Amino acid sequence: MPTRTKFVLLMHPKEFKREKAGTGRLTHLCLPTSEIHMGIGFDTHEAVQALLRDPANYPVLLYPGATARNLSKGELAPAELGGRCLVVILLDATWSCARKMLRLSPTLQDLPRIMFTPDAPSRYIIKQQPQEGCLSTLEATHETLLALARSGLDEYPLPDQLVSLFTRMQDYQIRCAQDPDRAGYRRHAYSAPETRHGPRGASARRSNYLAKTAGEKNAASAADSITARA
Repeated sequence: MPTRTKFVLLMHPKEFKREKAGTGRLTHLCLPTSEIHMGIGFDTHEAVQALLRDPANYPVLLYPGATARNLSKGELAPAELGGRCLVVILLDATWSCARKMLRLSPTLQDLPRIMFTPDAPSRYIIKQQPQEGCLSTLEATHETLLALARSGLDEYPLPDQLVSLFTRMQDYQIRCAQDPDRAGYRRHAYSAPETRHGPRGASARRSNYLAKTAGEKNAASAADSITARA
């Protein structure tokens, strides 16, 4: 499925080497102009730095936060690209690993950030998301393309392709889990994502899953202090 936007997946080594059903790989197989690069810190990664330096590119980091521009609200206009190729950088890792990747990559910290408002909660059945609004890499790419298409920044000719592939991957995993002859046999079925309870208390704070600038850290610390006193 060709897109005008170039998606670059920066994959943590744990995801690259150990995750057998990684949605980042499935996303890459669907998008012919996408790239996968493995690493933790990317300031010395030649291929990634070449993409960031290329004057023909308009690189952005898909990462929520106070400074992120919401594509779902039209906060990035086609005119701002000035004819350049929009390059969307995604950190393909757990939230804790993604924070470390960003912390070790100042050039990624300096990129403009984008985000979106999801059209639907995560469809992940075989894994539980740590926070409401958290999505798999494949789902995040799907939502980004939906928002880009609405803003006139790209076309999304096959909006069901990624989601249907995600469903088929999970259906296969569930069939395997239901097979008593397999090592991963589950005696109890997976629960529906909408029925699950996420973390509570301090661990439930959304700030735990976001990498912040220095200003955002100070604001978050003040808010946490106020909350604790209250």
